[in-house]
Amino acid sequence: MIELHFEKQSVKIDAGELVGYQVNGHEYIHQKGKPGWRNSDTEMFPIIGPTAEAGFQVQTPRDVAVQDQHGLLRELDYELVSHVEHIAVFKKNYKANTPVPNSKYPEKSNKSQLFWTYDFEFEKKFVLGENGLEIRFTVRGARDTPFMLGYHPAFNLVTANPIIIAEENAITLPQVLAVGNRAFKVIGYEEVILKDKNELRITTEGFGNFMLWTEVPNMVCIEPITFYPYDVAQKNLHDGFQFLETGEKEFKVTLTVVD
Repeated sequence: MIELHFEKQSVKIDAGELVGYQVNGHEYIHQKGKPGWRNSDTEMFPIIGPTAEAGFQVQTPRDVAVQDQHGLLRELDYELVSHVEHIAVFKKNYKANTPVPNSKYPEKSNKSQLFWTYDFEFEKKFVLGENGLEIRFTVRGARDTPFMLGYHPAFNLVTANPIIIAEENAITLPQVLAVGNRAFKVIGYEEVILKDKNELRITTEGFGNFMLWTEVPNMVCIEPITFYPYDVAQKNLHDGFQFLETGEKEFKVTLTVVD
């Protein structure tokens, strides 16, 4: 377990997963073991969304890849690159066409192994400072490498009627629950505010959209995404790709408690 500290803020990271973010003693991250979801955060890469209806296949410019829901990045282990008092850096590396065991097999998938058709390096950097917790994602690979990126953090809820604000839109928990597994889409925004016991501002750079998901009243996932996958048939998931214009691209998510 790695811990970061800055003034009245503290962060806990377990093997690259954000498992705790406290400000003035209040925990903002959903805790493992509580109802809702078995994780606290994860990433969706190089695709977002389910693939079962497409035979777990995704078309890329090079060839067809085998991907399960939300991509294979989560099946890889993070390597710790560096750690100081308020900064921690992790990375994952993948070599094109390398088979990766699928943890959903055989209970939820008929594909025992997954693979992608491009090399990539994925870096996740935590920076704790005056503006809160910044999480930076850097995707590195060959020019024109296709990908989607989604960040999937789960937030702890402690009041009966939390609200998610996206500018003029106020989204209630019953609205998110009603959408179910498809996730409530919030398109064209780089910032939302979670109003619960306190207000938590979630600001992004590079994503452009969010989707919201939960099945219980004690947590909600507020997920920055580059593409909302349920707008297309699963066989057309490749319509959501963006492409590296140079050798790397950076994305940011900042969590700030509003006084």
